[in-house]
Amino acid sequence: MEAALLIESFKEFASNKHIDRPTMVRILEDVFRTMIRKKYHSDENFDVIVNLDKGDLEILHYRIVVEDNASHYDPNKHIKLSEAQKIDPDFTIGEEVAENVRIEEFGRRMVQTARQTLIQKIKDLEKDNLFNKYKVLVGQIVTCEVYQVLAKEVILRDNQGNELIMPRSEQIPKDRFRKGDSVRAIVHRVETINSNPRIILSRTSPIFLERLFEQEVPEVYDGIIIIRKIVREPGERAKVAVESLDDRIDPVGACVGMKGSRIHAIVRELCNENIDVINYTDNLELFIQRALSPAKISSIKIDEERQRAAVFLKRDQVSLAIGKNGLNIKLASKLVGLEIDVFREISEGEEEEDVELKEFADEIDEWVIEELHKIGLDTARSVLRAGRDYLIKKTDLEEETIDRLLETLRKEFE
Repeated sequence: MEAALLIESFKEFASNKHIDRPTMVRILEDVFRTMIRKKYHSDENFDVIVNLDKGDLEILHYRIVVEDNASHYDPNKHIKLSEAQKIDPDFTIGEEVAENVRIEEFGRRMVQTARQTLIQKIKDLEKDNLFNKYKVLVGQIVTCEVYQVLAKEVILRDNQGNELIMPRSEQIPKDRFRKGDSVRAIVHRVETINSNPRIILSRTSPIFLERLFEQEVPEVYDGIIIIRKIVREPGERAKVAVESLDDRIDPVGACVGMKGSRIHAIVRELCNENIDVINYTDNLELFIQRALSPAKISSIKIDEERQRAAVFLKRDQVSLAIGKNGLNIKLASKLVGLEIDVFREISEGEEEEDVELKEFADEIDEWVIEELHKIGLDTARSVLRAGRDYLIKKTDLEEETIDRLLETLRKEFE
């Protein structure tokens, strides 16, 4: 293969990989110098000149002219006077001769090896560039196109055709992707497996939600409003604690926007994830109250040593504090950094909640309920108040049956 063809094929391949010209020249020079060292055992007195524009390659071999019968003669460093004068009759002893080495002199096998080496070097450089490019983008939002949807992951491509990965665990459960879809996510981490860079994207990370706030809320982007902490149950609910450095700006109002314009854009991106924006405070009791919103708390007892908080609420507020599937209290606990226990408050004169025994028909045999009715016990609390000894004495129920009965009823009120 001629030098021009070798350089042209390499140049085209490198351009497709978005390799800059100085890097291309450096790689070409390195490969050709490797060829020189293999053939001549040294490249000290060689010069490699690459001209990408013309597709030219020039390898110059510099040697010093010595006498024909010189005692110290190295064919790689010296050239005999008679040979030098064949090139130019004016050469004399001690002068430097520059000879052009044709690439064909290296042999076809070595040239083919050089071509493969060039391609491999570009591939290695491409891997390094990809790794370094995304290493500095960790935690930043990128927009990619869905290339392939697999069972355990989605393969995406950036605007340069690089493949990125979004595992199922990093996808919002409600995400549904099709080939060609445009997707926004953050660069979650960059790793290397068998020398191949692997770029992992995420839409479930709290950092993704933080970056969305920065894009939609100018005050957050400018640093006037600080996001103190974010906790998420991706696709379901999130709590965001915010604080304003400017007393004139309401952090919650600024994040929500006029008629919810700002927060709605974020909610849509996150597949209608409910987002609670909470005003951060150093007052732990007040912070807990805000974190458990919309429930209204009657009182709080904090045990900082055990990292727990006991929250007391009225009967109609308990379900609000716990939330659907326990999400509200779970996220509130993560937000404040304490395990929150919810207790129903019974005010003076208020009757305790009770349940009729017939409501337990699916757990307690009907004949057992009838036996309790015979001694005037119609509700769960009346049975619990009666106690084990009383039930053994007044009914024909076996002790094991009574123990199971009491355990079932106690669980109702735990």
